[in-house]
Amino acid sequence: MLENLWHQVHTMNTRGLILTSLLITALGTGLLYVFLFYILRPIFRQFERDIAIVTLKVSAYPTLIIFSILSLKITLNNLAAVKILPVIEHIVTAIIIIIISYWSVQLFTRVFIYYLKEYTQQSEAMWDDVLLPILSAVVPVLIFTLGGVFVISSFGVDLTGIWVTLGGATFVLGFALQDILANFFSGIVLLIDTPFRFGDILLLEDGSIGMLRRIGIRVTELYIFSTHCEIYIPNSVLQGQKITNLSRPTSLYHHVISIEIPSDCQIDESKNLIEEIVLAHPDTLGDMDLKLEVIDEYYISKDSDRDLIKQQKVGKSRLLAEQAVDLKLQEIEQGLEALVATMQFVEKGGMSSEEIENVQQEYQGVVELIGFQVLEENKNNRSVINFEETNQEGLIELIRDWYRIWIKDPNFLDEDESYISGEWERKINLLKRRAQRLSQKISNPQADETRLDDDVLELIKWMKEKLKAPRKKWQEPQIKMNGMKHDGSDYYIELDITFFVDEIKLEDGKRGDRVRSQINQEIFRHFKNTYLNWHGVQEKPVDNILQYR
Repeated sequence: MLENLWHQVHTMNTRGLILTSLLITALGTGLLYVFLFYILRPIFRQFERDIAIVTLKVSAYPTLIIFSILSLKITLNNLAAVKILPVIEHIVTAIIIIIISYWSVQLFTRVFIYYLKEYTQQSEAMWDDVLLPILSAVVPVLIFTLGGVFVISSFGVDLTGIWVTLGGATFVLGFALQDILANFFSGIVLLIDTPFRFGDILLLEDGSIGMLRRIGIRVTELYIFSTHCEIYIPNSVLQGQKITNLSRPTSLYHHVISIEIPSDCQIDESKNLIEEIVLAHPDTLGDMDLKLEVIDEYYISKDSDRDLIKQQKVGKSRLLAEQAVDLKLQEIEQGLEALVATMQFVEKGGMSSEEIENVQQEYQGVVELIGFQVLEENKNNRSVINFEETNQEGLIELIRDWYRIWIKDPNFLDEDESYISGEWERKINLLKRRAQRLSQKISNPQADETRLDDDVLELIKWMKEKLKAPRKKWQEPQIKMNGMKHDGSDYYIELDITFFVDEIKLEDGKRGDRVRSQINQEIFRHFKNTYLNWHGVQEKPVDNILQYR
């Protein structure tokens, strides 16, 4: 009787303890739910970027489930009167591992990869563009594989045999897939060494010229201009080739035209005429002032077609717009160099608050030349610097005016217009980010106050090398006498005409061929007339006046 009574009391106490633990777990889960959805969510919605709210959305329910299971398991384990069956405990552990694996994959794909993609679109490096697809494909598989291993381990299964089997299978697969693995590691080497970037123009060993589209895990994708098709080269094959990168160190393309003129031509006048013809083409490089002086004198005649006339008209407007950009860049560079001198003076012994304010004001003038207005906001008790485009006469608008004129070129293809606008908007965003980062450092220098001048010099260097490189002396057209040639009846002077075309990537990589053809035609037209005027002989066959090689 007493034993039965004690058993009933013990059972009631056990049930009471279980109900109490369930109530505690439910209360804790409810409080956590309120905290996640009614306290954190409204706070995170106020943030400018959505990374916090997306992370919360991905993490809320897995957190609630894991919290509930762990709370209940810990509570019941602490109750001496309650014994959890080993099978149930293994199942609960496996469920927790599965949820954590799923949660990790969701965080990786929806948060980390998503924002890494956003970063790679603004980054100047190429490795992240290639590494991203590899990570997004491999990491989820690894997470689920490890999760599966831990689930099996939670049931007490000895994995020694499985690891041995997997090791043997890995060896067999490695031997069978050695070509694929060779291509994979070659792709990794290409990533680390980074001999080219996406969009670079490459000259292969077989003479093909193509644009680099993608470096994959196994193959590299190239778009071949001559056949308008895509080819896929195994990474190991590409790594073993001698490849000429026509886009580096500059996207300008070097051309050579060899011509032969009669020995009795006036050599100096001939060279001056050829130089003017090359300079007058808007798509070649050279001294900007000289180009604008001669651009209206060539390529426009009664025989010129409508597109050629439009080319010269648009080209002149483009050169004038580019000249305005160059002048503004020089002004900004001078302002930054003056800022460097100021910083180097005030950095000695540390910068006072007054000196920091003076440097800020000086930098503010440079920022306005770029085309931005500095807006300082307080967010979460932290000062945040934002830039807003305001100056219609600043560098940013001048660049936009320039490339908007450029895309009116009648020789452009549809994809050229999107390439030019996309490329320059990307550079504008990079300039904004760099200038904004420098402004943040100047407003709160802390330990970097003695190195602010290095940051300004780095910005100057980036603008010269990555934003818009200034025209150099070696880019100007050159006409050199290569020698003499005798054809049995007359002597000819051999001339080499070298010049640079502004952008090799345009017109399916054939921009240089078009420019070269137009220069050839213009040289022939003027030499035909000029040579006859020099000698006053109309009966000389014009076919013998000028020869091309």
